[in-house]
Amino acid sequence: MEDRRGIFETGLAKVNTPGRHMLKDNSLREKLKDVVSGMVLIDEPMSRHTSIGVGGPTDALISPENAKELGRIITYLRHLKTPFIPVGNGTNLIVRDGGYRGVIISMKGLNSIVLNKRNTEWASIRTGAGAALSEIVRLAAEESLTGMEFCAGIPGSVGGAVKMNAGAYGSEIKDVVDKIELMDKKGNIRDVKKNSLKFEYRNLALPEGKIITGASFLLTKGIKEKIQGRINEILGMRKDKHPLEFRNSGSIFKNPKGSAPAGQIIDEMGLKGYQIGGAKISEKHGNFIVNLGQAKASDIIALIEMVKKKVKAERGIILETEVEIIGENG
Repeated sequence: MEDRRGIFETGLAKVNTPGRHMLKDNSLREKLKDVVSGMVLIDEPMSRHTSIGVGGPTDALISPENAKELGRIITYLRHLKTPFIPVGNGTNLIVRDGGYRGVIISMKGLNSIVLNKRNTEWASIRTGAGAALSEIVRLAAEESLTGMEFCAGIPGSVGGAVKMNAGAYGSEIKDVVDKIELMDKKGNIRDVKKNSLKFEYRNLALPEGKIITGASFLLTKGIKEKIQGRINEILGMRKDKHPLEFRNSGSIFKNPKGSAPAGQIIDEMGLKGYQIGGAKISEKHGNFIVNLGQAKASDIIALIEMVKKKVKAERGIILETEVEIIGENG
């Protein structure tokens, strides 16, 4: 597995590589509690904060309550040369068993959602990076706004969805986003319109050091019953196709360009049901790895490596992960 420690869920293009010496000074740990008004957890197991339920301890897990506080925190951490990674709600994140040396910043506190009605045909919803996609889908449906239905059932946050240009059922975030809110290295925030952004398949290319702190979605007026009907249809399809009865990280691999979907390839190669330790490739969907209850990050990563190796050897296809993997080996 390539080292993905400089890439993360909510949209910082690159951060410092974690070092083992970080946050061993108790005075520094206590100082974090003075700087952060929200949650501060020391030596916190990340298995408690990822949807797949694995991950060793991070030196500190903090949660700023707003963007202004986030700016102060990152300025402080950069001044101390302390590694940090902003994350969403951990739905497409795997933390290695050795944990993360540095500070993981949860963006959940940046969860504002504001509806701005523009005219009889259009409206926008402005949100913080930590707002749940499910809440945006629900509000849009209530207001008879169409465009967000494809996000129904996606358990991620806005920041993560924008950074990975989340998509499903023929639509992507880039189709509905109007502008995003970016914070620079000094904590300054500005809006960037979509036509100035470089969206790619399952990625938004960002300049180094930029963090997504919010987004605005431009939606059209529709018929409430049809919108809700489409949402219910998508939720039903997800329930039928995805192993929601087990903890998982969603789709593990990106669909390779010019080829069959990753899940279909894995199925055709007879890898569904393959198990290492407490992790198994879902028998329901080949592009899902599930935690049977006692999985370690190393089990999941070993399955990922096995699939990549076999697919490359037998199909000549290089699979890229959609999940982000950070931290140190146990």
